[in-house]
Amino acid sequence: MHDPLLNLMMIVHAVQGTLRRTLVDRSGSPVADRGAVSIEQVLWYAAAAVSVAVVAAIIWSQIRSTASTPVQAPSAP
Repeated sequence: MHDPLLNLMMIVHAVQGTLRRTLVDRSGSPVADRGAVSIEQVLWYAAAAVSVAVVAAIIWSQIRSTASTPVQAPSAP
């Protein structure tokens, strides 16, 4: 069985690394405030939001399927 939190952590690290790379210039020094938001940043935030929504939907569906299974009553000894 695959751990859904492992997938979530991989997505978060990938998005964080990408966003960190967009906020430093080629020499590795931090970039000052560039003013307006670029379309690339908007797309990265949108991709992060979509990925979080997908992972949340997967986890929620697993929770609902586990919760919908009937519980057997214990039998008397």
